[in-house]
Amino acid sequence: MILEAIPSSEKETNPWVSAEARFDEAAELLGLDEGLRKILRSAALELKVSIPVLLDDGRYEVFTGYRVQHSIVRGPSKGGIRFAPDVTLDEVRALAAWMTWKCAVVNIPFGGGKGGVICDPDVLSPGELERITRRYTSEIMDIIGPERDVPAPDMNTNPQTMAWVMDTYSMHKRQTVTAVVTGKPLALGGSKGRTEATGRGCMIVTLEALRHFGIDPINTRVVVQGFGNVGGMSAKLMARSGFKIICIIEYDGAVYNSKGLDIEALMKHRNETGSITGFAEGEDIDREQALLLDCEVLLPAAKENVITTANADRIKAKIICEGANGPTTSEADAILADKKIFVIPDILANAGGVTVSYFEWVQDRQGFFWNEQLVNGRLEEIMVNSFRDVVSYAEKHQVHNRLAAYMLAIDRVASALQTRGLYA
Repeated sequence: MILEAIPSSEKETNPWVSAEARFDEAAELLGLDEGLRKILRSAALELKVSIPVLLDDGRYEVFTGYRVQHSIVRGPSKGGIRFAPDVTLDEVRALAAWMTWKCAVVNIPFGGGKGGVICDPDVLSPGELERITRRYTSEIMDIIGPERDVPAPDMNTNPQTMAWVMDTYSMHKRQTVTAVVTGKPLALGGSKGRTEATGRGCMIVTLEALRHFGIDPINTRVVVQGFGNVGGMSAKLMARSGFKIICIIEYDGAVYNSKGLDIEALMKHRNETGSITGFAEGEDIDREQALLLDCEVLLPAAKENVITTANADRIKAKIICEGANGPTTSEADAILADKKIFVIPDILANAGGVTVSYFEWVQDRQGFFWNEQLVNGRLEEIMVNSFRDVVSYAEKHQVHNRLAAYMLAIDRVASALQTRGLYA
């Protein structure tokens, strides 16, 4: 990508630009050879497909889909499939690269991949979504598989979507191939603990950060942005562990209670009304101002570019745990570092999901399934060790946590690449 071709006003919020900027800074500090940088910066494969679908009203529509494999150096590429009207190739590229570094930072044997379909699930019927999913799967079938590229759920996709992907792939292979995707229903080879995994991982690393600073969870005020699977599960698990969740922020508003919100009751209210606003046990406040509340922990768990140069200098949290992918722009990193805010970067903080996806892949290939206690115990072990690896790396190299996480991940992938050598 030629950065000069992107207007300066858009560079900060372009996810691929942010991914490249962080990679370049980490590679420079590592003293990485320019040739290795070129290889690691580039996606191994990018596929764009057309998805013709017969809609319920009898019309034909053609949707656009993408699948990007950023790296297969340390194992099959791994990453979700998102359905959204604003999916772009740059976004998918960035998310695939982040998956490479995420898998490396928690030291699981995957590279990074990502997929997306440009569509609006809110206006599509279940039948239309199934037809889009199955045709998309058939179009990318030649590049996915248990040993090559293993998709998973992401924004607006779920276990049912993965069941359709698995079934379509299996029908073409003429055998049931459960390990082709993760995030499946339990009845089709899914893993116990997978639904809670990303939120549980966020809680685990936040607890480690509190231990690092000697802060008691009971005295910890948390603001959560996003109330979907990641934000909602993080809030629920943290509340059960004694954290005080003082604010939840969603796309349509924010609800606040200085004494702590009843997360279970708020979930029930949202399910009944379709919104978190109007909750009897909280006060509706402005979404943008909610991000700036005085708190110990801010947990952005929705989309990219939530913390930017426009608001980073007004963030009052002591710790930011990035439940979402890319919630902080690269330009905002320096501001947060100057403010001495302790950031648990996304490639570490939300790696609980891909870690338990790895467990699911292992269980499918073994044909032997673990109980939830074993899944959660192994997740905690990996998340705690990875947190300590990143913090130690940051202290050793005198850099902030995000840079340390990238340096650690890039070093691991570069080392694997050098050991394998280049086939020519």
